[in-house]
Amino acid sequence: MPGCQRVEEEITYREILSRIENVILGIVTSLSKDENPVLALPNRSSWANVSFDSAIGLQMNSGSSVTSIRSDSPSSVHKFAQILKIFLVIYKLVQSNSYATKRDIYYNNTQLFGSQKTVDSIVDDISCMLKVPRRSLHVMATSKGLISGDLCYLEEDGTRIDCRSGSAAVAVSSNIGGIRNIVSSAKFVMIVEKDATFQRLLDDDFCAKLSPCIIITGKGVPDVNSRLMVRKLWDTLHIPIFALVDADPHGIEIMCIYKYGSVAMSFEAHNLTVPSVMWLGLLPSDLQRLRVPEDALIPLTKRDESKLSSLLKRPYLTSQPDWQKEMELMQQTQVKAEIQSLAAIAPDFLTNIYLPNKLRYGGWDLSPMLPLNGKTSELLKLVAKLKKDRPCNCPA
Repeated sequence: MPGCQRVEEEITYREILSRIENVILGIVTSLSKDENPVLALPNRSSWANVSFDSAIGLQMNSGSSVTSIRSDSPSSVHKFAQILKIFLVIYKLVQSNSYATKRDIYYNNTQLFGSQKTVDSIVDDISCMLKVPRRSLHVMATSKGLISGDLCYLEEDGTRIDCRSGSAAVAVSSNIGGIRNIVSSAKFVMIVEKDATFQRLLDDDFCAKLSPCIIITGKGVPDVNSRLMVRKLWDTLHIPIFALVDADPHGIEIMCIYKYGSVAMSFEAHNLTVPSVMWLGLLPSDLQRLRVPEDALIPLTKRDESKLSSLLKRPYLTSQPDWQKEMELMQQTQVKAEIQSLAAIAPDFLTNIYLPNKLRYGGWDLSPMLPLNGKTSELLKLVAKLKKDRPCNCPA
């Protein structure tokens, strides 16, 4: 898209090596001129550097502001050395066609890096700087997400993964790009914010009882692999994607990361976002409609209020009037609730009543859909069929 910076999905290893060599050549050239080398990293933390597109999400603008990492400044010389070291590691990995985890890189020189977080951030900085997906840099990340349901596929090395065990989940792959031969009869995918809720759905055999489906959790704020997996399922299966999150500002933000992306990873939005994600629950309006007991509700903190105000100012909220109403209701009532609060109505309320009714009667907002096109029209038909076919385990 014109005016937007994005990573290239298909890029040869020779081109990656060439881009790294150009960075190093720039450093050597500066030294040969008796100048202090400077690295320019795109600023991945500024909202001023991103724009919003309803079909893509948050994406980094071309010509975004940069942060200068100087080799002659006491405040940045250490980071300059850290970046050069990781460039060296990546160059060797690509050149030898081998792979390493971010954890491996950290333990390669713990004294230099100081923390795993430093390595994680620099790898993403380099990915953004070179306009190359992290997986193309031959750097892998251990996944924290889990997945279960009607899904089978092959890993790149030929390992067959079966996610259909009702009692146990499968760790999300650390190489989503290598997944092939996906087989599924799932009618929908449900993103679950928290591991505790995910485990409850597993214990209740949710996928087998309700209908063929896939459930996935990033255990809170999702890692890149969990987001890539949701995107992979969307691209491959073309089925509805729902989000089940707490009725609080943190849960809403997590859902928005899956749907619209984040500022920090906006340079790779085309591979990470799923703009068709629909907010299934827990809605602030559900708390009133279901008369969730007051002792299960939690007052908003100052931090919650600040986060809520920040969310309402996000560029993507202008196209989501129903989402705005839900968030404004939270502001008015000054309360939040976890998904587990539904157990205050009945222990099995979530899996036997709340979710079946939501999925049958359409207790979600369709306005977050992609702009109407062939793919979206197909999705709308699937959603309509989902409502028609889904059994209901509650009184009429």
